[in-house]
Amino acid sequence: MTEPTVAELVRRQWGDHRVGLRTEDTVLTHHQVAAQAAARAALLVDLLPRGAEPHLGVLLDNTPEFPLWLSAAALAGAAVAGINPTRRGAELARDIVHTDCRVLVTQRAYLPLLDGLPLPGVRVLVTDTDAYRELLTPFEGAKPGEATARPVRPGSRMLLYFTSGSTGAPKAAICSQGRLAAAGRSLVDHFGVRPEDVHYVCMPMFHGNAVIADWAPALAAGAGVALRDRFSASRFLPDVREFGATYFTYVGRAVQYLLATPPRPDDREHRLRLGFGTEAGAVDATRFEARFGARLVEGYGSSEGGAAIQRTPDTPTGAIGRAAPGDDLAVVDPATGEECAPAVLSPDGRLLNASTAIGELVNRGRNPFEGYWRNPEADAARTRGGWFWTGDLFYRTADGFLWFAGRDDDRLRVDSENLAAAVIEQILSRWERAAGVAVYAIPDPVAGDQVMTAIALREDPSGGADFDPVAFDAFLAAQPDLGTKMPPRFVRVVPRLPLTATNKIHRVALRRDSFLCEDPVWWRPAQGSPYEPLTPDALAGLRSLYAAHDRTPRGPGAAEGPAQDQAPAG
Repeated sequence: MTEPTVAELVRRQWGDHRVGLRTEDTVLTHHQVAAQAAARAALLVDLLPRGAEPHLGVLLDNTPEFPLWLSAAALAGAAVAGINPTRRGAELARDIVHTDCRVLVTQRAYLPLLDGLPLPGVRVLVTDTDAYRELLTPFEGAKPGEATARPVRPGSRMLLYFTSGSTGAPKAAICSQGRLAAAGRSLVDHFGVRPEDVHYVCMPMFHGNAVIADWAPALAAGAGVALRDRFSASRFLPDVREFGATYFTYVGRAVQYLLATPPRPDDREHRLRLGFGTEAGAVDATRFEARFGARLVEGYGSSEGGAAIQRTPDTPTGAIGRAAPGDDLAVVDPATGEECAPAVLSPDGRLLNASTAIGELVNRGRNPFEGYWRNPEADAARTRGGWFWTGDLFYRTADGFLWFAGRDDDRLRVDSENLAAAVIEQILSRWERAAGVAVYAIPDPVAGDQVMTAIALREDPSGGADFDPVAFDAFLAAQPDLGTKMPPRFVRVVPRLPLTATNKIHRVALRRDSFLCEDPVWWRPAQGSPYEPLTPDALAGLRSLYAAHDRTPRGPGAAEGPAQDQAPAG
């Protein structure tokens, strides 16, 4: 059965007195969720200025208010922009203003982030205050569908969620009510979600991962939702048991943290049967199932909805799967548009022809991409030549199985967040000692990327020419727009930045060398720790960590995917 709108799914909760939403200290029935969503929809319609876009920003942890406002927006024909709390300063203000949010829903913990930001015409609602509760009181008798800002149709905007590009500010991808409802129904059918299931939402709801792959299928199936305000490895199993959770979504880093918790005899005593996500890696997925008895299913879907890959029972270890039904996916050389050669794998699964097999994943068929908010240039770049260009690198074997190979040159994915290297470079370039800066991704030991920078130093006014880790750390701490995922884990100090034949920074060479280079490298052994030299002993420990997860930090001479404008050999 196809659901036309998310609003219809919310309305269907009316009269259903089973438990629909739970946290540590909150229990709401499906009916109460619909009723509270209706009250918030009525409040939103009352607050929106006449003629304004019906957009609201949500800057919240995973509190009950987040799904309630998603449901309210659906009922009101409005759109939610999920605001990332790791953004700072002007970048944070830009996200709110760019998406034309006239209402911003937040909590007291995040008010310091907003202090002093230019947010003209934005009404801020602080959910954990008496003033907020007083605002809602007059609307408590509202019913679903009574208050709408605009007519609710399948094509009505529902989500404006940010996705980083290769350069510049993040783009706000549009997701309509019809597409979100269809995505939820598709996962219900694919995984057999039942009304008695409980979906555990521990990934941040400002990401598409939690909303599209966890909340939406629960809504479509009439299943329950359990929330954890922020992911916690130590609370994961207690929550799963307490809430009776059967399904969750993840990113690779979360799986690593769960596996790092001390084993217990009762690790399998729960109802959890399935996790769905990305970048867990074959090794950790196997370890997770062996320890916890729940299967992890890897998937791929571009944030914009333009391409999807589904795992089938015969998918080889390490592969993502094959093209989803209806998608005409190809791996092409972005310079020529020609399809890349089929991947040739060794018996142990290593790629033998990277230089000819790796290219950008494109969808040559019809796709549900709905564009970016007020960004026609980005729309055109994403759909050039009538194809949808994902910006992600893949390789594909002759039998159609696809392997993920990374992102384009200027993109990083850290703890499930896409970052633009150019934005981080602009911030690091403010350091008075930096004569030149390049930011690039190196593989994380488990999944995704880590941030590394190469810095060419100016001579210190006092005469010193060495890297000062204390001064650099102090500089980073003083930058108001440096998000929490942006500080580099590794700093390579170079006499000069390597350049291509056309004087562009040679990022391929930098990524290839990673921290296995002859230049001095400084690193943070743990998040928030001081920078210290990467000693031979520390390097040996890193090599062991990468080997344990069957990954490689690359190094001089390592193969890498195709790169444009390479410098001539020699």
